[in-house]
Amino acid sequence: MKRREFLSSVLAGGAGLAAAGVAGCEGPQPAAPQPSAGGAAPAVGGQSVRWRLASSFPRSLDTIFGSADVLADRVRALTGGRFDIKVYPAGELVPALQVLDAVQQGTVQIGQSASYYYIGKNPALAFDTCVPFGMTARQQAAWLLEGGGAALLDKLFAEFNVMSMPAGNTGSQMGGWFKREIGGLADLKGLKMRIPGIGGEVMGKLGVSVQVIAGGDIFPALETGAIDATEWVGPYDDEKLGFHKAANFYYYPGWWEPGPSLSFYINRDAWAGLPTEFQEALRSAAAEAATTMQARYDAQNPPALARLLDKGVQMRPFSEDIMVGAREAAFQIYADHSARDPQYREIFEHWDAFRKDSFRWFSTAELAYAQFSYPRG
Repeated sequence: MKRREFLSSVLAGGAGLAAAGVAGCEGPQPAAPQPSAGGAAPAVGGQSVRWRLASSFPRSLDTIFGSADVLADRVRALTGGRFDIKVYPAGELVPALQVLDAVQQGTVQIGQSASYYYIGKNPALAFDTCVPFGMTARQQAAWLLEGGGAALLDKLFAEFNVMSMPAGNTGSQMGGWFKREIGGLADLKGLKMRIPGIGGEVMGKLGVSVQVIAGGDIFPALETGAIDATEWVGPYDDEKLGFHKAANFYYYPGWWEPGPSLSFYINRDAWAGLPTEFQEALRSAAAEAATTMQARYDAQNPPALARLLDKGVQMRPFSEDIMVGAREAAFQIYADHSARDPQYREIFEHWDAFRKDSFRWFSTAELAYAQFSYPRG
């Protein structure tokens, strides 16, 4: 599936997405029943399809987990309830960091996760989410949907018997919570920090003891001192998880996640068992879910940050030497992976060329406007 097919729905936004989703669905298919994987029933006549969705996120995180609810609700609405997706939070069906495995194996038909959780399987999976010093949410979407990124990644996901659809983006993230001030690179040595993906690889090169912990388990680890620092998303989610109660220093920017794209994974056999009408409903619902997640974060983060600052949280920028050192380490990691793996090199070089072109454009009108207007409020 080509992710650029989402673009018209994504740009329509809000109510327009709903209309586009209805218009894009074909009528009921009169064909004979088709086999389907993972327990999905063929939707012929009055029959229904029942799928299960496993998320990597707890239900309490209503914005990031909520993307899965939006998907399920819109699919039901677009199919008159005949295609029902039941959503399960992290740990209820499968562990948070095993969602890709569950979809690949057909334990569930669909999952919601972040591809950089699975770089142990293939480091190039990180490009489906984001990588350090990469692109913003808009730039990442442009690369995936219109720049050819999705076509390259589709080949990679096919190796897991999975297809991937964008599930939303958090926008630029914060740099995380620290129990003590981090003045420079030397202060990172020996720090125990929860940080996944290539961001974790970079921090490891800078002397950090890296841990990968599911969202619902982070606060206890931070509170008890099992870790000294953690990153997650941004003010809205971080406040919900209570990180400010265990660590007082809030750093920015989250250079490892300037625009992380979440994903819906779909088992390819289950997809093949769907009638065209239901496939189109799922495509349209995923596009709406992706747009909704970004809009909700952009609306909820500003007041959440104000609340955190009112509670005495100390916000700090990362020092210049940390930023420079992290960037150098990140691009060395990309070079090392590219030297070892031709598939990784193909994806990286395509991504890097698009990134450079995008940065040149965004550093003109976008940057000039932001630099003038944002500080003035």
